[in-house]
Amino acid sequence: MSKSPVTCHVLDSSTGKPADGVAVTLQELTTAKYDGGPDIFDPLGKGYTNSDGRCLDLLSVKNPQDEPFKLVEGRTYKVVFKTKEYFDRTNRKCFYPWVEISFTIENPDEHYHIPLLISPYGFTTYRGS
Repeated sequence: MSKSPVTCHVLDSSTGKPADGVAVTLQELTTAKYDGGPDIFDPLGKGYTNSDGRCLDLLSVKNPQDEPFKLVEGRTYKVVFKTKEYFDRTNRKCFYPWVEISFTIENPDEHYHIPLLISPYGFTTYRGS
């Protein structure tokens, strides 16, 4: 199995530990509505963070032509993290039921790592390596 071109890492900054079992989906923008209508994203892959808070296999499944998935230059993608279920499992309330992080591909040959730091009432992210 090849490594996904998009990976992520979720850390719970309120406990100082990795966030295990967070559902993560990767989606691709297919229709952008600039007149106020909703943008439409199609799902590409799904995974869960492991005990280290990492999800490394969002796009590692090969397509029907047996070629690794390739990101497309100039296209917009987003990663959606289902944080409410994580906080529910740890018996904590949260303000944000999910976190969506959108990004545009500049170089499809690069690896894109999306770290997310969460707490029950806040989150932050950055472009990882």
